[in-house]
Amino acid sequence: MAGTYRKTPRAFHACLAAFRGPGDRLVLVGKPPGLSGIRQYTGEFWTSRQRQASSLHEISYRACFKPQLPRFFIDLLTRPGEIVYDPFSGRGTTAVEAGLSGRNVIANDANPLSRLLTEPRFFPPTLPEIAARLETIPRDGGQADRDLSMFYHPQTEQEIAALREYLIARNEEGTADATDAWIRMAATNRLTGHSSGFFSVYTLPPNQAVSPESQRRINKKRDQVPEYRDTHALILKKSKSLLSGLTPAAMARLARAGEGARFLTGDARDTPSIGTGTVKLTVTSPPFLDIVQYRDDNWLRCWFCGLDEEAIGKTITMARTVAEWNAVMGAVFSELYRITAPGGWVAFEVGEVRKKTVRLEEHVVPLGQDAGFSCECVIINQQVFSKTSHIWGVGNNECGTNTNRIVVFSKPDSC
Repeated sequence: MAGTYRKTPRAFHACLAAFRGPGDRLVLVGKPPGLSGIRQYTGEFWTSRQRQASSLHEISYRACFKPQLPRFFIDLLTRPGEIVYDPFSGRGTTAVEAGLSGRNVIANDANPLSRLLTEPRFFPPTLPEIAARLETIPRDGGQADRDLSMFYHPQTEQEIAALREYLIARNEEGTADATDAWIRMAATNRLTGHSSGFFSVYTLPPNQAVSPESQRRINKKRDQVPEYRDTHALILKKSKSLLSGLTPAAMARLARAGEGARFLTGDARDTPSIGTGTVKLTVTSPPFLDIVQYRDDNWLRCWFCGLDEEAIGKTITMARTVAEWNAVMGAVFSELYRITAPGGWVAFEVGEVRKKTVRLEEHVVPLGQDAGFSCECVIINQQVFSKTSHIWGVGNNECGTNTNRIVVFSKPDSC
């Protein structure tokens, strides 16, 4: 399906109906419960092996989707040069994939951490440039302004604090460049994790940071003490991994996209800097009620980057009821309708939450329709066991962990 372009809803449905997933298994077609008249396509539309994703995506972030998901819709519904948007950008999967595909990019997120993780990957430095810059950054003299001894060896903590002070000073002086931004991004991604590839002692997966109290309990239970980790060596190792599959052609596409890209920090319900009728495709996954604590998960990353996690937390929408969530997303859809071009599309990925008692697609469909969109279908991509679900002890296709549920909307050409 790569390289095709389907402008009309009729052609879009014809493409889906004819789609053969891995193993030549035809897609199943039906009607989803609670959504009379809406078509549903279920199957394995993409896998991690079906279309090898760029190594540049390997930045951990809570509740992110695989790059194969936005790539599926970018290939199907846009042409090079058209605008692809994500109002809840997170680690920047949609933005980076759009850039790699030669599309123009707009990314927005309430948390400024999103921009710090996304923008540097449009302008990656070379490994020699990263190594040379790390040589100029002091390893000692830094001091953390909070107790991090439960995560780090004293020498490791000193290196992290020194690096933090260097990066913040460079930003305040206005001398920070693309190499500094890359090092900050890579270091932010290595702060905590569950292997020797991270700065910390063993803790939870790297897409979140537990509280100091919780880490003390982990240390006690595992009878572990933080060992020294060479932060500069780990930054270089992670950089090598991120850059490993990046071809000169891909770097050129990223640079072209990055020059005109917009990385916004704000409320997805109000994006006045995005022109009316300019976005061809939105691919996004919004916050799912209160099941992911974005502020708590990122407190250590925010500290390292010099961001105020308390102030940021107040800007992040964490709806606790479906009614609250509907109110917020209804306003988001109104704004999406304004910025979407006539003939444009929205792919809105949601999930089954609260042990499958809430299927958010049943709420998303009327929200999009009320805003003026036509709901074309619900696509359910089913996958086999994932690494993350094993870590959390969740069975295959339980709790929505191994399915992507995407509601697809179109905006009539006549608008």
